[in-house]
Parts: sequence; C-alpha cells; structure tokens
Amino acid sequence: MKPASRSLTVLFSLLSALACSAALAQAFPSKPLRIVVPFVPGGGVDMLARLVSPRMGELLGQPMLVDNRGGAGGNIGADVVAKAPPDGYTILLNSNGHALSPAIYRKLPFDTEKDFAAISQLVATTLVLVSNPKLPAATVKELITLARSKQGGLNYGSTGVGNPLHLTMELLKLSAGIEMVSVPYKGDAPLNTALMSGEIDVAFTPLSSTLQFIAGGRLRALAVAGAKRSTALPDVPTVAEGALPGFESSSWQGLFAPAKTPRDIVAAIQRAALRALEAPEMRDRIQSMAQEVVASTPDEFEAKVKSDIAKFTRIVKEARIPLQD
Repeated sequence: MKPASRSLTVLFSLLSALACSAALAQAFPSKPLRIVVPFVPGGGVDMLARLVSPRMGELLGQPMLVDNRGGAGGNIGADVVAKAPPDGYTILLNSNGHALSPAIYRKLPFDTEKDFAAISQLVATTLVLVSNPKLPAATVKELITLARSKQGGLNYGSTGVGNPLHLTMELLKLSAGIEMVSVPYKGDAPLNTALMSGEIDVAFTPLSSTLQFIAGGRLRALAVAGAKRSTALPDVPTVAEGALPGFESSSWQGLFAPAKTPRDIVAAIQRAALRALEAPEMRDRIQSMAQEVVASTPDEFEAKVKSDIAKFTRIVKEARIPLQD
C-alpha cells in the first residue's frame, strides 16, 4: 500500500471511530440505567442513590434504577459493575471504601484502577463517632479511659473489614493505644440497629445515616472524625479537639462506570449528576443529610481515587492491619 493510501486509510478509520462515538453518545441512553449500590438498603450510600437517581433519570430521559448488591465491604457490587458491558447502562455508586479495598485485600476480583472509569465524586461525607446512650462515656477522652479499664472488653461495629468505618476506628485505637473488639455488619442500617439495641458499644458511622437517631436521642455523638466540626452538629467536637490532636478521617461517595466506557457517555452521566446536584433544593437536602456537594469532573475524581489508594495503602501498613483474603 502506498504511503498516501495508508494515510487515507488511517484517517478514514479515525473519522469512522469518531462518528461512531458521536452517534453512540447521541443515542445514549435509549433504555433504563442501573445504578449499583454495593451495600444493603438503608445506609448512607443507598440514601444518596435514591435521592439523586430520580432527578438524574429525568435529565437523561430514562429511568435510573437502584440495585443493591451488598457484601464483602462493597466488593461484590463493585465486581458486578467491573464486569458489566462498558456502555453506560450499569454504573456504580460507592464510598471511598472503593479506594481502600486494594490496600486491605490480598486479592480482588477486579483491578480498582484499571477496571473502572471515574465519573464524579458526588459528595463528601462526615464520619461521626457514636455510642449507645447507656455507655458510661460521653466524650472521646472518657471512651479511651473506659476502653483502657475494660482491657478489650468494649466492642465496636463496622460495615466489614477494609471499610472506611473499620479503618477509621482502627486508626483511633492505634492513636489512643486502646483495644476494642470488631463486630462486622452488612450495612449502615443493621449497624445502627445494633448500636441502638446495645449489641455493640460504639462505631464510626456516616453522619448522614445516623443524624436522625442522634437528634432523637437514640444514639450519642461523641465526636466527628473530620478536620473541622460539622454544621449539622456544631456542639460536637472533632476527635482532634476532644482527645487526639492531628486525628482526621473523612469519606466520599462517587460514581464509576466500567473501564472503556466511551468518554462521551461518561461525560453525559457526569453532566446529569452535576445538574441534579446544583439544584438548590437538592443541595439543601444533601446538606440536611450532613454531606457536602462536590460534583467533580471525571479527571478530578480519578486523581482523587489514585491519591486515596496510595494514602490507604500507607495507613494500613502503619496500622499493621492484616491483609484480608
């Protein structure tokens, strides 16, 4: 083949690919979308999915259906999306446990960095240290003193090994030099039930899923884990203020598509998320859930996920948390 003919062939192929991509984006979506939540119903991630999915569906012109696939710290649902066709019709809404999994698990059924396309970080989430109101500790200092006196007799709940709630408590234990027994649950809802019934003593939870119970006196807020106080709980100090200077842990929730999903489709979903979240009534609702709207671009979210993977890998090593199978 002559050089000129070869160049024309390459150019034609590129133009054809661009035309196909544009046609696919214009036709998208032509059927309902599925948003996989890798936790059981009732938790913070599920609540956000059910809040934003109807509006995003309206903007995209197709229903967006929530599909709960709980288990394995969010990895079962994530694997469903990793192996789904890269056409934009199956997407994942996950917490930053998604970035923690490669740090805590010896082997995963997917590659966190290679098998997903970041769409957008939707919100930043405040974590709060809560206890059963009957626990004789109303502050972080009192909890640390009680834990030392019990010598491992206290227990705490989390939503699975490797979940951000688990890692945050392990960091607290490491920082304070205390021991508590871990009790895993399949989601925020059963974890909250166990706290309120006295089955477990304390836990770090997303403020969005426990604020109503704190306000109703069914749970006691000891501290928030972030670098600053929450506007939803202005009288509750941070862990750093209350006992452990420098302590900080926060969480996020964001959307992912399978890797190789066309960039135009990723962009279309991100635009729908941005428009849904920028509505004043939506922002007010999210703030009432003790969350902050972020709505980042795909590139911004991808950079954050990579940074968090590196951070969590370092923390797991320093905290000497055993790798999980």
